[in-house]
Amino acid sequence: MSDNHVQIFDTTLRDGEQVPGCKLNTEQKLVIAEQLDNLGVDIIEAGFPVSSPGDFKSVEEISKIVKHATVCGLTRSVENDIKVAGEALKYAKTPRIHTGIGTSESHIKFKFRSTQEDIIERAVKAVSYAKSFVEDVEFYAEDAGRTDNEYLARVCEAVIKAGATVLNIPDTTGYCLPHEYGAKIKYLKENVKGIEKAVLSCHCHNDLGLATANSIEGVINGARQIECTINGIGERAGNTALEEVVMILRQHPYLNLDTKINSEMLYGISQLVSDSMGIYTQPNKAIVGANAFAHSSGIHQDGVIKNRETYEIIDPKDVGVDASAIVLTARSGRAALAYRAKNIGYELTKLQLDEIYTNFLDFADQKKEVDDNDIHQIIENSKVYKEIVSS
Repeated sequence: MSDNHVQIFDTTLRDGEQVPGCKLNTEQKLVIAEQLDNLGVDIIEAGFPVSSPGDFKSVEEISKIVKHATVCGLTRSVENDIKVAGEALKYAKTPRIHTGIGTSESHIKFKFRSTQEDIIERAVKAVSYAKSFVEDVEFYAEDAGRTDNEYLARVCEAVIKAGATVLNIPDTTGYCLPHEYGAKIKYLKENVKGIEKAVLSCHCHNDLGLATANSIEGVINGARQIECTINGIGERAGNTALEEVVMILRQHPYLNLDTKINSEMLYGISQLVSDSMGIYTQPNKAIVGANAFAHSSGIHQDGVIKNRETYEIIDPKDVGVDASAIVLTARSGRAALAYRAKNIGYELTKLQLDEIYTNFLDFADQKKEVDDNDIHQIIENSKVYKEIVSS
């Protein structure tokens, strides 16, 4: 694998499904998993097999149909979790067990009522046992974002010796600032003995709206896997959004980092996940929101009509959207009205446009958005209608 390739680990079907009320059945998961495989994700985290018979079945069935991606099952550092995950993944072409334990002082003291040394021992035991089922074992250091770097490095070194192939460094609570998270990845890259044997992975939550920024800072500083979800769905404020990190790396080629994602599928799979989970995607959501390529400000519309790149840094077609939208409102200018009128068959002169624009503003003040039928009505009711149709 080239050093500039960033692996995309999609956890829509595991972490993403933890959104209250967004439970998917096995059939829905299979449809999404197949599309994720076609999208080009490197790893699909299919579920948490020990959590329920339904999740076990989903992981097992997904393992059977995925042709290209690694299929991953989550566990705690509990022997039975790992055993059940191994069984669920037995049909996968390339299986991975994702096991781990909390490493922050808060988790050690209050969640586990344990000690740092005991946590390292449990981590090593979990990784070693997972290696008896699969070759590819990912270790997560839960709440790594609030874990002391020196201790985190000791944990990472120990699990690499035990056979971990991927080290997941989660900002579980979404607490880190980008420069802090990037510095943590850099510290591990420079201070963990044997780090060249493992891939560092970013798993960032969005509690402070920094999940995407933290993940990007992570790969800039040496991580080569990003754990994310379609539409950024997930518990609480959600996870890193797959579509955001993919397009950020693609739009900044000087970073010399990219993924193998087929970006033209992004809008379609966003809609699939939203519809399947019954979860509304906010209109101003980056990349895949309904308004991501819609323009209603007159100044912006004039610029986009003359040259799309004046206000769009991404070609809509690159993410599966047919075209930019020029939305007519009371904030729209003459250029936008002329553009939309031309699309439905009216070639207006400057004087005709001036006459119609006054009527348009009166109409637009009464209605939030002016559609094509409204444009016909405005023109038909204007003083220059006969002149327009006769020309």
